[in-house]
Amino acid sequence: MANPGPLMPGQVSFLLGFLPVLVIWIYSELLEYRKYSSLSKVHSDSNLVELGNVAVKEEDRAMLLEGGLTKSASARFHSSPVKSNLFRFVSMDEGFLLENRATLRAMTEFGAILVYFYVCDRTNLLAESTKSYNRDLFLFLYFLLIIVSAMTSFKKHQDKSAFSGKSILYLNRHQTEEWKGWMQVLFLMYHYFAATEIYNAIRVFIAAYVWMTGFGNFSYYYIRKDFSLARFAQMMWRLNFFVAFCCIILNNDYMLYYICPMHTLFTLMVYGALGIFNKYNEMPAVMALKIFACVLAVIIIWEVPGVFDIVWSPFFFLLGYTDPAKPELPRLHEWHFRSGLDRYIWIIGMLYAYYHPNVEKWMEKLEEAEPKRRRTIKAGIFASSVFVGYLWYEYIYKLDKIAYNKLHPYTSWIPITVYICLRNFTQQLRGCSLTLFASSIPNGQPKWLLSFIPDYPMLNFMLTTAVYILVSHRLFELTNSLKSVFIPTKDNRRLFQNFVAGVAIAISLYTFAFVLLLIPNNT
Repeated sequence: MANPGPLMPGQVSFLLGFLPVLVIWIYSELLEYRKYSSLSKVHSDSNLVELGNVAVKEEDRAMLLEGGLTKSASARFHSSPVKSNLFRFVSMDEGFLLENRATLRAMTEFGAILVYFYVCDRTNLLAESTKSYNRDLFLFLYFLLIIVSAMTSFKKHQDKSAFSGKSILYLNRHQTEEWKGWMQVLFLMYHYFAATEIYNAIRVFIAAYVWMTGFGNFSYYYIRKDFSLARFAQMMWRLNFFVAFCCIILNNDYMLYYICPMHTLFTLMVYGALGIFNKYNEMPAVMALKIFACVLAVIIIWEVPGVFDIVWSPFFFLLGYTDPAKPELPRLHEWHFRSGLDRYIWIIGMLYAYYHPNVEKWMEKLEEAEPKRRRTIKAGIFASSVFVGYLWYEYIYKLDKIAYNKLHPYTSWIPITVYICLRNFTQQLRGCSLTLFASSIPNGQPKWLLSFIPDYPMLNFMLTTAVYILVSHRLFELTNSLKSVFIPTKDNRRLFQNFVAGVAIAISLYTFAFVLLLIPNNT
């Protein structure tokens, strides 16, 4: 598809790290096979204990086949010194390989998926096809998915509120997961079919994701008060681990996956806002001051000319990007545009999270009010929401993309709020949800379509969708599995050691790869 260009040190360093892991994992599987083969021939009473251990191993094998890592392997990995683990890995210590076979398999599978990405995106082994958009087909496929989801995954929930202890379920987890799911499906279909006519809707969906970043992170830190280094590392791993490897193996700029740096930035800002003087977070005056400080920071950085470049110029190497279609633009233009579109909505999410308990209490009183008064108030909320949504649609959404983008940072909260009001209109409505697929694969090359079945666009859509769902599900499982191995939850010293070891290994591999690439030029 895209021109692969010459091999870069990052790509070679990935191969230098992946190939040994692949070989050692295969060897560990061979060791496991030999072990089971020998144990299966033993039937004497003296080996009953070992056979019992085999049963335990069978449970570990089941977890391995499901994509997870065994608790025993993870615990042993964390309990051993980092230097010892590295030495035993390099020396191919049989005991170490058997203990960490699940981790080796996860690393190998993760690397194999990245190789698959390279084959699809940077070679001509698989065909490419052009995009075509048909509104009727687009809507048919989307509503077909909604119908199938409603028939197979519709659920009613009776979860209790963390604040009131009652089943109010206002903006509950099931609801936000459903919200992310149907938006993600539309986002993927928008890119697959080049449905440019819903560009403004996609802008709203991305704003809704950023709103959830503010809402979800504020809720967690405000309630749990967990500002630990481990929690922070887990969040950064979840947001950037896979994307970092995509940038390396595909030689892409980080900004091609702009949603990831955006979520990272606004997560950091929420973390900083609540983490600084966090023991005073319960004081309304302090919280008001923090929210005001966030708004002021956004105004200064994004609204005052010249400040943005000063703030972000140290991160030029990470956030810089040159659009091939517009090479004359500054390299920070894309970051300024993308982050600026949603610069305020994360603060709106924080505000909604802060007042979430108050809204729940009000809704609780409303549900207990006399029927006539309850129906009147709900009818008023419904009518007001529809009216405001209609005005927004007529006078803002219908604008062309350039005019809309100018108003988006200041108006994206309107459709989000309207959706929240309508989605939580009744107890029955907010107490049910659907399960829709939400992808974990960032899209860095949206201009081309992978073609497994040339000249059969719908069959190709079916097959690529199935592969996409499978791969993204595996990536989700693998990312979480590897996180549990390399990001300890209650051991900051071990976390720091793992970080230093990872940096040292990455620098070593990159230096070796750089030297290897220089050799052909000097001969």
